[in-house]
Amino acid sequence: MSVTGNTALRFSEEQAMLLDVSRDFCRDRAPIAAVRGQLESETGFDPALWQEMVAMGWTGIALPEACGGSGLGIPGAVPVIESMGRAMLGTPLISSTLAGQLLLRAGGPGQRESLLSEIAAGVPATVALLESGDWGDERLTCTVDGDGLLRGVKQFVTDAGVAQIFVVAVECRGAPALAVVRAEALGEGAIRPNTLIDRTRRAATVDFDGVVVAPDGLVTDERVPAALRDLRLLGALLAAAEAAGSAAACLDTVVEYLKTRKQFGRLIGSYQALKHPVVDILTGVDAARSFVYHAATLVGGESLGREAEIACRMAKAQATETLAYAGDRAVQFHGGMGFTWECDAQLYIRRAQWSQQQFGDAQHHRKRLAALLFD
Repeated sequence: MSVTGNTALRFSEEQAMLLDVSRDFCRDRAPIAAVRGQLESETGFDPALWQEMVAMGWTGIALPEACGGSGLGIPGAVPVIESMGRAMLGTPLISSTLAGQLLLRAGGPGQRESLLSEIAAGVPATVALLESGDWGDERLTCTVDGDGLLRGVKQFVTDAGVAQIFVVAVECRGAPALAVVRAEALGEGAIRPNTLIDRTRRAATVDFDGVVVAPDGLVTDERVPAALRDLRLLGALLAAAEAAGSAAACLDTVVEYLKTRKQFGRLIGSYQALKHPVVDILTGVDAARSFVYHAATLVGGESLGREAEIACRMAKAQATETLAYAGDRAVQFHGGMGFTWECDAQLYIRRAQWSQQQFGDAQHHRKRLAALLFD
């Protein structure tokens, strides 16, 4: 059963179609039992399912048609990511989409076309951005010298274990740059998997020390600083879309339990003390989806402006806080069972903790919103 609110969102024709198709696909091909079956696997997802997603064109949905993509941009990716969040499906799609967007916005035509074509064709890619574990710290200590020698370590690189292409944020000659590194160029033991609270996701610390970057793999375009800024906002938007989907699924799980569990001879869903938090979750999900799809209308292929930044930050804060609240209530409503591995409620609160920290938590974004709105 799916719980829906009273908020009527307006979608483009493409978004509505993608939302329907992706929801059906994730429901049929990635039920929660299948997702659970991948929790202990090395990759966290089914490679055969990934190939089906590639065949459906999802890996190129945000890329230009000239590179083998669909040309729908980030607005086209948002419904798919939301549906994946609803299914708790972890794949390299977000990582690959962001890597493609970074190359698209910063690389020159000769540098990016072949790489974007690979990403559109399903070659997993990721962005190595974070160095200190603090999304507010934008300093770059990873460097590339005049001989193309890369030095530095990146933290929490998502899907590093399966990525074939790493787009690394570095400093070169005193300015931000991008270094494109192939997985085979990394030394033995360079990828050290992180232990994450969300078992549906994978990330790693990656040591790039000693990697030699080919001349055509170094992007020193003047657009790199703006592209890195936009990447953080686009990452926040896609994380928000995923969190909104997960919160909606958590709501469905809660409502289904309240309709079946009896206490003192009554369905526990009949108690107002439990009804009120469920309504709070529902209104939060509606608000999160509204923020997400509004932000999606403002992010195009150009550098993101003030309105787009405000919308992305609002979406991230709302969606991840809603998921955190929904996950907490789901665990509490299930009682002692809610804390157990066998109960699906714990999956949502784990996802909430991961989603909150990706691309900055709600406090991080609201602090920046205050500066944008009131200074």
